[in-house]
Amino acid sequence: MGLIEVLRERDIIVCVGSGGVGKTTTAATLGLAAARRGMKVLVLTIDPAKRLANSLGLAQLGHNVQEVPPELVGKDAPVAGGQLFAMMLDQKVAFDEVVAKHARDPAAVQRILANPVYSQISGSLAGAQEYAAMAKLHDFDAEGTYDTIIVDTPPTAHALDFLDAPRKLSEAIDSPAIEWFRKLKGGSGSGWSLVGKTGSFVMKRLAKFVGSQFIDDLGVFFTEFNDILGGFRKRAEETFALLRQPRVGFVLVASPEAMAVREALFFHERLKAAAMPFVGFVVNKVHPALPITTDAKGVAAALAAQPSIQALGLSGTTLTMASTALMTAHGELEILADADRLAIAKLRAAGGDKALLVEVPLLRDDVHDVSRLVGLERWLLA
Repeated sequence: MGLIEVLRERDIIVCVGSGGVGKTTTAATLGLAAARRGMKVLVLTIDPAKRLANSLGLAQLGHNVQEVPPELVGKDAPVAGGQLFAMMLDQKVAFDEVVAKHARDPAAVQRILANPVYSQISGSLAGAQEYAAMAKLHDFDAEGTYDTIIVDTPPTAHALDFLDAPRKLSEAIDSPAIEWFRKLKGGSGSGWSLVGKTGSFVMKRLAKFVGSQFIDDLGVFFTEFNDILGGFRKRAEETFALLRQPRVGFVLVASPEAMAVREALFFHERLKAAAMPFVGFVVNKVHPALPITTDAKGVAAALAAQPSIQALGLSGTTLTMASTALMTAHGELEILADADRLAIAKLRAAGGDKALLVEVPLLRDDVHDVSRLVGLERWLLA
């Protein structure tokens, strides 16, 4: 089985990897490959970089789903009729949408969204961004609009933080300090008497620094937010269950560099511990092994036989020096290729016989448009 079969069989493909290993390019290529085989595909990126938009022929990406020009997707496609859509998650907007879905009524939604405390912390609360991303994925999956959804996760060493996002979010909101503020707003008047003389003293001192209005906003926010926390937890459980279903597949993207391999192995262990459906590794930027059987003298003879070299009128000494330099450079590339083989062997051993391992060679040109993404198919889908 190869990645093309995975695209046909899985409803959701999650591409995970550290920064600089070609994860966004891999996600775009997989999405385009599926669309070029007649499928309706969404590429959902949480990466704020512009690479995905540019490579898909779009001026920019935002929170609204955009269709990649059909003429780009359909050009020389193996199967006609496929569609490719893309969007870049606006984490603040996505989190607002989650709040709106779980609040008691429209008035409560407006109170929370208008609360200055919410504006300050909704983008930085522990787990909020990752939670919002997975909630958006859950919504798209529930709608059933797309045959396949490709998720491009953030390019950081914490690319699997979304696995812990529900727990982190709950812990942040359920902390003792926040519970104290909830109690603060539990009675009439200022509510400060509810926390005793010490609490009242602390609140009055805080109010001198941040203002009493801010203290009131803080209490109101955490009280309102507590009312929707049950809905948050339910959605978190549903999303986590979704990611463990066999119709989902995690693809770990790496390069043969030592640090990237270590991170990929760490991600793999995290996925196994969470019982996530692991598909395999995609290893980009691999130095191909191209051994030769001749020596410097043979290379010099081959150079001398080339009409373009003959036209230069180079001496035998110059050709010998050139061939020696070429052999040295080739030897260095072979050393890099051997190192890559050893690194890839570690990934293969970790994945086991059932896991895919796809190698993409180090390419001379950057991949920045649809035609080059199509060219990558020969490696990714081999």
